[in-house]
Amino acid sequence: MNPFTLEGKNILVTGASSGIGKATAILCAEMGAKVIALGRDRQRLVETLDSLTGEGHTIMVLDLTDEKAVETALSEIPALDGIANCAGIACMNPFQFVSQKEMETLLATNFVAPVMLVNRLLNAKKLQKGSSVVFVSSIDGPRVVHAGNSAYSASKSALAGMARNMAIDLASKRIRVNCVLPGTTDTAMIRTDNATEEMLHATAKSLPLKRFARPDEIANAIVFLLSDASSYVTGTELVIDGGSSIV
Repeated sequence: MNPFTLEGKNILVTGASSGIGKATAILCAEMGAKVIALGRDRQRLVETLDSLTGEGHTIMVLDLTDEKAVETALSEIPALDGIANCAGIACMNPFQFVSQKEMETLLATNFVAPVMLVNRLLNAKKLQKGSSVVFVSSIDGPRVVHAGNSAYSASKSALAGMARNMAIDLASKRIRVNCVLPGTTDTAMIRTDNATEEMLHATAKSLPLKRFARPDEIANAIVFLLSDASSYVTGTELVIDGGSSIV
């Protein structure tokens, strides 16, 4: 018996076109799940689909901040055993230069969209009893702070706080809700015009494990929380940061 298996489960993965979301979709498929890979870029979603083992997987091109589009798409989503909310954006900007539009965009994408997706799925009776909801938050906000990251940290802190409350509200339905809190992960999100390879290398070497996380390492934790191996885990925050938040 393998409690980590996802055999027979339908798993929705948002942000599945790249980074942590793509790694999660691939691992879910390897563990036996039927994956609904959701994202905004059709071409990259097709690339993810081509990477999935097994059969019965589908893609869904959808902007989760578009309320009407999400309502329309609900009918296309099967009954789910789990959701991995991996979609998100980042924006580095000192607080004094953060605009209201920038703040609203970060909150809409990183907080409101994933939370309301779960809300709509729940009310549409798409979340089965015993299912698992996983949010990808961050150590930034819930655990640590970094200069120029206030708006992003706020959106991820809100997500972690909501997840704890959701865990209480949905416990009677046997739906578990947990957060994964990654540290810096080696994805396209960290490779901006303002971050040179030398800067990234120096930052990685300053961490206890001397490197950034790989997307598949975050996916391992997400799949654990989606699986029955974590059947008594709800309302928790799993930190995966190579020790960076303890130094």
